[in-house]
Amino acid sequence: MKRERATAVLVEMLDRLEQGAWPLNLVEEIHLFGSYARGALEVGDVDVVVEHATDARWTRESLDAFCDGRDSYVTMRQALRGRRRGVSFQFQERKALESEGIDLSLLWRRGEPVVTARQRLAALTPDPAAGRAPRDHVLPSYEAIADLLPRPVRIDLHRLCTEGAVTVAAFSLPDAWPTSARAAAHVQGRWALNSPLRRAAAAALARLESTGQALERVEVHGQHLVYGTADEAVDCFVDLGWRYWRSAERYLDDGQAWFEVLPATARQPLHALHVTPVALA
Repeated sequence: MKRERATAVLVEMLDRLEQGAWPLNLVEEIHLFGSYARGALEVGDVDVVVEHATDARWTRESLDAFCDGRDSYVTMRQALRGRRRGVSFQFQERKALESEGIDLSLLWRRGEPVVTARQRLAALTPDPAAGRAPRDHVLPSYEAIADLLPRPVRIDLHRLCTEGAVTVAAFSLPDAWPTSARAAAHVQGRWALNSPLRRAAAAALARLESTGQALERVEVHGQHLVYGTADEAVDCFVDLGWRYWRSAERYLDDGQAWFEVLPATARQPLHALHVTPVALA
């Protein structure tokens, strides 16, 4: 992504922050780090650290998301970036990043006018010599798609792999449809024709089917492919765009594989991660 486009994404984020609607009224600090903060002319995603407070509504919705195995930060993430892509958010990670020696550049702190953040953003001058920052927590098994993985996911994968708990395969995912009539009907009935999730789910199920995976033992983006299937009968969870990633380790601990499609978009080439517990590999 060109630096100019990345800057435009951040300017729009500050515009939304200035409006102060929930949950952005909970934001306490925003910091930048990585390639963009160092002045690179080309960046992957803009790395943004967000520190925030909570309120009763946040606590309630986060608890609901946790119980459902969903990402509790979907609402905050969408409020910050709107329909834009190209931003990788780290929530409540400032101290952890600083402890790793990662330089953070303050963009905004509660109590300051947003114009101050705009001035700080303008002061981050381009540096042709900066180059892109190397990705940390990357192993050869997923190095080829490391730019598509949020940093928290890379950290999780690195830990699970180095502990010997899982094996990871990363690969491109061609558009395809499963031959199973039940699986095809599930996808067609669940998502609209132009939904990127429909495309991603169909490709994932076709891939799993080609490996010999029994699709009636697959859970797709939070729903069993076969209604009434017991949780313990699931062999593999298919996630589309990190929505349920926070539940991945629980499934892996139970001996169930995890199939992640990224990005779940309408046009971009699809890629996938197949994370398998070592006991099943």
